[in-house]
Amino acid sequence: MNKIIRFFILAALVSLYGMVTVSCEDESRKHVLKIYNWADYIGEGVLEDFQEWYKEETGEEIEIIYQLFDINEVMLSKIEKGHEDFDVVCPSEYIIERMLRNDLLLPIDRDFGKTPDYTVNISPFIQGLLNKVDGHGKDANDYTVAYMWGTTGYLYNPKYVTAEEISSWGSLRNPKLKGKLYVKDAFRDVYSSLLTYIYKDELANGTKELDSLMYDSSDESIEKVETFLKSIKDNVSGWEADFGKEQMTKEKAWVNVSWSGDAQWAIDEAADVGVTLDYFVPEEGSNVWFDGWVIPKYAKNVKAARYFINFLCRPDIALRNMDEIGYVSVISTSEILENQIDEESYEPLDASFFFGEGADSVCVSPVQYFGSDVISKCAMMHDSGERTEKLLSMWSRVKGDNANSFTYIILIVAAAALLFFGIRRKQKRHRRKQMF
Repeated sequence: MNKIIRFFILAALVSLYGMVTVSCEDESRKHVLKIYNWADYIGEGVLEDFQEWYKEETGEEIEIIYQLFDINEVMLSKIEKGHEDFDVVCPSEYIIERMLRNDLLLPIDRDFGKTPDYTVNISPFIQGLLNKVDGHGKDANDYTVAYMWGTTGYLYNPKYVTAEEISSWGSLRNPKLKGKLYVKDAFRDVYSSLLTYIYKDELANGTKELDSLMYDSSDESIEKVETFLKSIKDNVSGWEADFGKEQMTKEKAWVNVSWSGDAQWAIDEAADVGVTLDYFVPEEGSNVWFDGWVIPKYAKNVKAARYFINFLCRPDIALRNMDEIGYVSVISTSEILENQIDEESYEPLDASFFFGEGADSVCVSPVQYFGSDVISKCAMMHDSGERTEKLLSMWSRVKGDNANSFTYIILIVAAAALLFFGIRRKQKRHRRKQMF
């Protein structure tokens, strides 16, 4: 009997210890906000300013733990495993679809009491993209607040190659680009963009529709894209997640299949060192994308996450982020438009699709706001569900096949060196054994 009593007492103490430990952890997390974001995707000092603003609005101190990722799938794997209790993360639209499908997100309550709801500043155009997100029975607007948006196209150096020479996605085959081309290591963006080239005739005659095409991950389409990508492998100098824009500023490459935000950053940086770069969307069209803030189901500080998302939608904060990182905020207030107008640098274009009535002829950056004629040829990509593995396998084959003869020579030399030193180590061991 004494053993049974001791057992229950011990079990009760263990349970009590566990509850106290969890309670302490939860209490400490009330003052910690864990953010998981892309690299170079927020303005300097914005996090510190949020801490001050949060204290003013709530009366509470907040500590920030800020971590970075450079590939959507890396971020998603951590969220899916549930080993990381991030409070707020910034995935792309197709990953948001997958997170909604797998029930990985919490709804975002936009009632901030006396604090204004700044999320109302988001462009109706972006809300339209959110309405196209396949939420698998859920409304993406309840789970996502958009952050930055743009297109995929060509960042290029007009000193070495003209826009006419690379007007099409098919121009990636141009032998002039051999060893001078970088491609974004983002299989969905590249695949979706190339579909507009591969099916350009069907899009022109109306037998295929652009929005529907962005769902296409059939074996036939994957094979066609793979064949095309392998046909340009001699031109590709590298597959990059972030360094391509810097290579362009140093004139080590002539063309980079790039996101528009990276392109704007590179254009600005290159200008400071006397290098001219430009960006455009190829004639067939491309994908238009957005990244948005979500709250994972394992979040511990939902309140601070909501306030952080709301803070980023303030026009002044949106401008600071835009000015530093090159990407375009989803905020479309008059303050944003007025700040972006530059009559000395840009020709008028139609940005009414984003800013609304009165912005049909404004002098804003064509790299950032493109114009209605360009946007009409772009569509949002989607998650491929179970077909994603097929796309990843294709991407791996393409990149694996991209090694040139010099690469193989390096690998052979390295292998030979390892073999040589391995033999030498065995010989030394053999001599030592003989000595003793």
